[in-house]
Amino acid sequence: VQLQASGGGLVQAGGSLRLSCVISGFTSDDYDIGWLRQAPGKGIERISDINSSFRVWYADSVKGRFTISRDNAKNTLYLQMNSLKPEDTAVYYCEKSMDPTTRGQGTQVTVSS
Repeated sequence: VQLQASGGGLVQAGGSLRLSCVISGFTSDDYDIGWLRQAPGKGIERISDINSSFRVWYADSVKGRFTISRDNAKNTLYLQMNSLKPEDTAVYYCEKSMDPTTRGQGTQVTVSS
């Protein structure tokens, strides 16, 4: 299984970004998948999950601003990030089934004030 996140970049506070994560090497749609992030000097923070039934969960830090979605036909996970804050600056990763070994290279998001 390989996961590749993309879509990060530099944005001003209040702006938006959409992250994508392509999943390869796995044929079933019956899995949970989510987004995590690691800010400079801090630990990993799980921020959102979506299960095979499309039930979603958000950390309080992103609730109301971020939206997770998945397109099983495209084997792709998305994270729409709105109203970005400087504290959202981090490397963002996608991870399948809460298995850290599936966490591929992340994508850098930098929010300037």
